[in-house]
Amino acid sequence: MSDVTRARHGRPVHHWRRDLVELAALFTAVAVADVVADLVGHGPDGPVLLAISALALIATAGFHTWWSRRHGHAPPTGDTGARPAAETRRTGPTGSSESKSKSASKPVSKSTSKAVCEAVSKSTSTSESAPSSATADPVAAPAALWRMRTTVQDAPGSLAVLCTALAGQQVDILSLQTHPLAEGTVDEFLLRAPAEVAASEITRAVASAGGSGTWIERADAHDLVDAPTRVLGLATRTALDAAELPLALRQLLGRCTIRSLPANVVAGKGREPESVPVEGALEDTVMRLRAPEGGVITVERAYLPFTPTEFARARALVELDARLGPRIPRSQDVLTLPEGNAITVRRADTGDLDAAREMHERCSARTLGMRYHGPVGDADRYLNHLLSPRFGRTLAVQTASGRIVGLGHLLWDGDETEVALLVEDDWQRRGIGSELLGRLVGMAVEAGCESVYAVTQASNTGMVAAMRGLELPLDYQIEEGTLVVTARLGAAVGVAEVTEFGRAEAP
Repeated sequence: MSDVTRARHGRPVHHWRRDLVELAALFTAVAVADVVADLVGHGPDGPVLLAISALALIATAGFHTWWSRRHGHAPPTGDTGARPAAETRRTGPTGSSESKSKSASKPVSKSTSKAVCEAVSKSTSTSESAPSSATADPVAAPAALWRMRTTVQDAPGSLAVLCTALAGQQVDILSLQTHPLAEGTVDEFLLRAPAEVAASEITRAVASAGGSGTWIERADAHDLVDAPTRVLGLATRTALDAAELPLALRQLLGRCTIRSLPANVVAGKGREPESVPVEGALEDTVMRLRAPEGGVITVERAYLPFTPTEFARARALVELDARLGPRIPRSQDVLTLPEGNAITVRRADTGDLDAAREMHERCSARTLGMRYHGPVGDADRYLNHLLSPRFGRTLAVQTASGRIVGLGHLLWDGDETEVALLVEDDWQRRGIGSELLGRLVGMAVEAGCESVYAVTQASNTGMVAAMRGLELPLDYQIEEGTLVVTARLGAAVGVAEVTEFGRAEAP
């Protein structure tokens, strides 16, 4: 009896013949029970017969228990009486034409393609590598990480085709982000490929699968962090320190140049700050955002246009910074000089503007000239810019009486980073400059800077000695008496802990 005749509308069908058999079995059981009762009650061997029946019942129950543990109670899959799935069709080895047409005509959404993309890649890679697995070297083959962007058509199945092409090159997809555009979609991949697979082979495979405008570069272990985790980390850093905003934008958007222009500078160039909309402006490889203090933050990337998704993320980060207002970490370190004087090293901002001006008044004209390379009377004009967290980080050295005697600046200058020091005359040659420089370089390493440079005069032997004390590779450039010393930070390990004068005490 087939499943179709045995099950209608999802319920088993009962026949009168089955009911008749069950009734006959019931009457037979009653008759047998009556005969057994007569034999036990009136026969000469009734007690013996009763004992034998009990033993037979116990043996039957034991056998049933043993059999149940060895075999499951589930009925055969073809005899459950369940209603078969409406979409199920039986096909031959290659499938019927009906099933193929249904499968081809059924639309596959972009999200569905993305969900199965990695599974397609990994399964294809596994099946292709299976024949050689028996002779493979026990040590895993070296692999390379790549970051890749490509534009595909926003059509069902386009992403799946791309993933299949990557799997054909034994490329594993570690993560995927999509950036919708007006026409098409930009897909950003983090890939792991065999070391022998060149970038050109990957881009050719992508082009053959319909990808266009493909860009690829080597990645590292830091790129393995998923996008939501990375964005949350950047938002946390920005919330704790206003100086982190340019760094957070750079890490969010990749290799780019970020410049902050104050409101007066923008106006001086003939462009009023109001020309930048409150929501910002996106122009291909340039985005402009309204800074919280009224200026403009310009982000440029020459090699890759920004997507609306990236613009929205950057704008959200700037809005977070604007809502939180000016802020810097208030931690401080109390250090002891060789002669026994205690000083405090802490972060400084525009709230220390008056104390910094007072330090300028105590400095000699020679010291100010060495630092600012211009008219001494203009020195105070730079302080508001230098102390603003928007343009970098500032460390102040403060005496026990609260007087500032030294300032160290780490300034974001586009793709480069500048360090600058100023120590009051009476406190020079005590290691304060080296302490400030070591901490600033440690901050630059933390921020992921590749190098820092200092602009000074060739006669400023104190600054040159402090740069040499970092024990880092240095490059020197001299132009018309101005010396530019650049330190490469690739070998900077533990620079932040360098201390020139003895022990540190709790604040």
